[in-house]
Amino acid sequence: MRIISGKFKGQAIAAPAGRDTRPTSDRARESLFNVLAHAAWAPELEGARIIDLFAGSGALGFEAMSRGAAFCLFVETDSAARGTIRNNIESFQLFGNTRIHRRSATDLGPKPAGVGAPFTIAFMDPPYFKDLVAPCLKTLTGGNWLDPDALIVVETDAKESFEHDGFDIVDTREAGKARLTMLKLASI
Repeated sequence: MRIISGKFKGQAIAAPAGRDTRPTSDRARESLFNVLAHAAWAPELEGARIIDLFAGSGALGFEAMSRGAAFCLFVETDSAARGTIRNNIESFQLFGNTRIHRRSATDLGPKPAGVGAPFTIAFMDPPYFKDLVAPCLKTLTGGNWLDPDALIVVETDAKESFEHDGFDIVDTREAGKARLTMLKLASI
């Protein structure tokens, strides 16, 4: 797995060993970031504040950082995955621009003041078919983690559906066996 574009283009991204983590494929990441670069509804990546939920290797967050994001909070409960994220942070020299949050993405609680302003882009790549998207969306809004104009990118299996109360779907894309669903807070 490698960074596709930006200042770290071509550099390897370490992934946790074993089958507990399913990194977003290069193809899916390339498709997603092409959409984010050109869609009128997508926030600017340059200077963006990213939260990478169910981070695994951190591939989505590191790709965003390579393309100019200012900060990324990686949320991950698995200790091996957090170790891999730390190794990737060290490899890319992103010590002051990243942080790892050891907390369940479905039970974040209120956003701590120490992580700064609300996030402009949230990447959510939960284990497939575990019904984790809806509780994660609820904790993001309930804990004031999101900027009012934030974009939430959800990766699921192409055959999987999820509840998204309070959010509007702005786009969906298929990437192999995965579906990328882009959400924004519902208009009132």
